[in-house]
Amino acid sequence: MDARTQLEARTETDVAEVAAAIGDPSRAKVLLALAGGGALPASALAAEAGVSNSTISGHLARLRAARLLTVELDGRHRYYRLATPDVARALEQLALIARPLPVRSLNDDTRARALLRARLCYDHLAGRLGVALMAALLADGILREERTEAARAPVRYLLTPHGRGRLTALGVELEHLPRRRSAVRYCVDWGERRHHLAGAVGGAVTARLFALDWLRNGRYRRVVRLTDAGRRGLGETFGLTPEQLV
Repeated sequence: MDARTQLEARTETDVAEVAAAIGDPSRAKVLLALAGGGALPASALAAEAGVSNSTISGHLARLRAARLLTVELDGRHRYYRLATPDVARALEQLALIARPLPVRSLNDDTRARALLRARLCYDHLAGRLGVALMAALLADGILREERTEAARAPVRYLLTPHGRGRLTALGVELEHLPRRRSAVRYCVDWGERRHHLAGAVGGAVTARLFALDWLRNGRYRRVVRLTDAGRRGLGETFGLTPEQLV
């Protein structure tokens, strides 16, 4: 094996290990329960996955070994969360090619519709509302679209000076964004097949919408809902129409 082949072998990633870790239905449910960016104890994750407390420990160990989860200690309690925003991003992309789960009850149907309408993808807004907000930010010149020559990411979005001023005026804390995280990224929304805003700016905007009480957590995990103040605020601030705010 020559030096170049050795270098390529060292840099190739073990996709099979991650795929096998995600591929178990119980472990997939664990990851999806955490896809909204929060942290949960093992007992709550066992309930989400539909397994016993003794069984969940093996699943959590497997997900940690694949570097998909991290654990946080709070006294004697352990809380699990996704290791990085990229894990949530990967789950969103897998959902683009996955078949829909069968709807077996009215509750399943209600939850599915709520997830499509508005949800969290890690710490940023997704669903129809997230896609509509992204489109409004582009229409207002807060974000600028730029074409690239990269096959994997043929488009990127940049925060404009005008956009920085507009978001700062809204109270979005842009001066304290984490430097180790890309400021502006996007996800292809699995429900809408269009882009919603991700990255540190996407997280900061969503955090501000919660702080303004324009968004609240919904009935189901990851689901968010608009308040009356949010409907008015998003309409007046970003020009979202009543049809986009349903």
